[in-house]
This record gives sequence, structure tokens and C-alpha cells, in this order.
Amino acid sequence: MCTCGSQPGEPSPSSPSTSLQRDATGDGGGGGGRGPRKRFVGVQRAGGGKPSTELVTRTGGAGKRRVVTQVPGSILNDAELNAALSVLPENYNFEIHKTVWRVKQAGAKCVALQFPEGLLLFACTISDIIERFTGADTVIMGDVTYGACCVDDFTARALGADFMVHYGHSCLVPIDATLIKMLYVFVDVQIDNVHVMETLRFNFKPRSTLALVSTIQFVPALQSIHRELQADFKVVVPQSRPLSPGEILGCTSPRLPRGVDAVVYIGDGRFHLESIMISNPDTPAYRYDPYSKEFTREYYDHDVMLKSRRDAILEASKARHFGIILGSLGRQGSPNILAHLQRVMERRGRRYVVVLLSEIFPEKLRLFEGVDAWIQVACPRLSIDWGSAFDKPLLTPFEAAVALRETEWVTEEGEGREGGGREGEEGGGGGEEKGEGTGGVYPMDYYANESLGPWTVNNIAHKKTKRKPLT
Repeated sequence: MCTCGSQPGEPSPSSPSTSLQRDATGDGGGGGGRGPRKRFVGVQRAGGGKPSTELVTRTGGAGKRRVVTQVPGSILNDAELNAALSVLPENYNFEIHKTVWRVKQAGAKCVALQFPEGLLLFACTISDIIERFTGADTVIMGDVTYGACCVDDFTARALGADFMVHYGHSCLVPIDATLIKMLYVFVDVQIDNVHVMETLRFNFKPRSTLALVSTIQFVPALQSIHRELQADFKVVVPQSRPLSPGEILGCTSPRLPRGVDAVVYIGDGRFHLESIMISNPDTPAYRYDPYSKEFTREYYDHDVMLKSRRDAILEASKARHFGIILGSLGRQGSPNILAHLQRVMERRGRRYVVVLLSEIFPEKLRLFEGVDAWIQVACPRLSIDWGSAFDKPLLTPFEAAVALRETEWVTEEGEGREGGGREGEEGGGGGEEKGEGTGGVYPMDYYANESLGPWTVNNIAHKKTKRKPLT
């Protein structure tokens, strides 16, 4: 039994362009008044590995690994299985051998398959292969999947699945925290590493200090490129744990060390790149698209974004009745952050209502006429990119902390601090829950282990407190 979702296309895995540098242009927008809305974006202007066959686990000291077990040769060398894989693109590693073995090992009867939009066109093929070579039924989860935060083990279990495979994202939700047995497949994509290196050598002076980042699909390629470029440049591969070295998310990117001449993003699209541009506004950013082989200088209008968010914070600081949205799209919503916000509201004497939503649209929020301002615990980029499309302020948990004077945001170097609250209120409070200041940069640390405060998912404060149950 195969239940299929929609199958939108994606860029071809081939790379038709061979130019070292091509011009590209794009439109920016956002911020501002009450006219037509569009996503806030910056401006763009000119400027292989083998499939994994082992499961490993950490032991003892840092970096040590031991093999737990290996995919049996009977699966690796299955002629019919290998023939079935020939219809999938050779440079995409869907780890089919490992998946077949893990499903069999688990004795699974029904396997839920969850793909991002760009990989759904391979879903039915992979479903057929898994059913044929494991004997299990499959269910393809066709709902939108924006990232690893959307892993939907809740729905998978409700559908009767006893095993789930999530494709294309890193494991933000640990496998020991999911409701059913889970396998994450990153879908490593082999790219033309030589062309990437030639492009960087052509465009940057020798011994420049470059920071290389990408999404999880291109991390193996990034690591290989990093090693090969050591003779030409000083190459930095930053990390924001628990993400892999070099990996960034649209909501989580590290601050780069001083002295970095440029950050180079390997990947298609700008969503993830914009994250590290926001957290490092003074570092020039470039993008190498591995599909088109285009290399472009990228720009982001920080002033417009910061003004938009500052205005929303100041307006929300005057609100008396808040709506707190807990995202229910997979694991997007954080109950720990919700509980923290509830405690802050009660301490500040603010009225609030909790609303569960899988998707957040202006039309939906207009129905709640009594709400003065919204705080969404779903995706920070929803507020940053689309906040001006909403009639009422739509804050991130960090912005709510600023509006409610739980932390400070220095928006100008050496100048005034942003913070909300009405006259006469005491700032801070709450002991360990009060966060650090941001040092003048908009923080992109939503999933970072070392984050600024309890308005982020993995902050240490959540390990010290018990969640307040939803009522």
C-alpha cells in the first residue's frame, strides 16, 4: 500500500553551466507600511562520497567511533535491489541498502516516508523499492515539510506506522525522543568539487580567509573541498552545535570569528544563506549553486529588516493581550519555550491565549480581534521574512523577550538599547531565565546548544525546569 502526496519538480541534478562566474540579479523587499506584502529578502548581485554501510556510535573520548553493525552483504550485493536503484539519480545518496536493512531489522510492518518538497518526485519510486524488498507497507506523508523541525512522528504513529524515514534534513529531533523508530537519511548529493575549487581560486586572492557553509546535503562535499583548499586559503568551517560542522539552518547559524574575509555558501536558494548573513552582517557573502554552477555575490538589506523588527517589538511592548502560537507542524513548536513564555506573561501580569496552528496566515490571525500582539513558537524566519504582512505584531520568542524586557537588543553599536515594557515595570526578573544581551547583532541561534536565552529550543535553562502542561 502506497499513499502518495504531490510531486513537484526540483532543479535537475545535472549541472549545465560551466562558467566560473556569472552575474545574477534579484529583488529585495519587505519592511515598511501597510501596502501589498511580500517576503522580506535581501538583494543578489553579480559579484563524492560512497553510500554509507555502517551504523556508528560515540564512545569514550571525543571523536572515537566504533562500528555497531554493518549492512549485510546479502543486501549490499542483491542484484535485483541494485537494479531497482538504477532509476534513482546516481549522485543522490538515498541510503536504500541501509533503509532496507533497518526496516527488516526492526520487523516493521508499516513505514512512513517523509520528504521535503524537492524530493517528493522520488517518493513513489523509493516507496515501491522499500515495499518490494522488505515486505512492509509504506505511507508517503505529503504534507509540507520545511525542515528537520517538521519531522512528524506524531502523525506517522497515528497512521499506524511503526517505523519512519525522514529524508533531506539533519536529526534535530533525536531518535531516542521520537514516538516510533526513526531513520534520518541526509541524502548526500555529490557535486563537481573541482569546479567549486576552481571558482574560489578564480575569485579570491591567495591566502584569503574563507568560511565555508552549506546545508546537510552538501556537507560531505564541503569537508572534501575544505581539505583540498588548505594550500590556497585559510579555510574556516564554523559550527553551531548540535549541527554538523559547516551546516547551517534558516534559523540557526554561528557567529564567524574575526578576520574572515568572506563566507561562501554551497547550495541552491538563499533561505539558509540569509541566516548566516543576518548573524554576520559585516562579512561579505557569496553563493555557489551546485546545480547551475553559478557563483554570485549576495546582499541583504539589514537596515530594512532591523527597522521592521524594531517597529514590531516597540508596538508589541504596549500590548496587554498576547496570543502565543505553538506551531503544530511536526515538531516545529517547542513546549519548553511555550512554558517559558507563559511564566513570563504571568510574572508581567499580561493576559494571553495559547493557539495551536500548523500554518500561520494573516487571514487566520485576523479572526482573533481581541489579541494586541502575537508571539509565534514555530519558525523565527516567519516573523523576520513575513512579519510585515500581518496586521498585528508577530514576534519571535527572542523579540518577545526584548519587548517584555527579559533581555536587551543593542541595535546600534554603542547606541540605545531596544526593550519593551511600560513605564514603571521592573526589567529582567526570573533569575536564571533572564537572557544575555545580543551585542548588536540579530541572533540566529534558535536550535544552538549555546544560545542566548530560554526563548531558544536547546537552551540550558530548559534542562533545569519542568514543563507546564497545556490547559
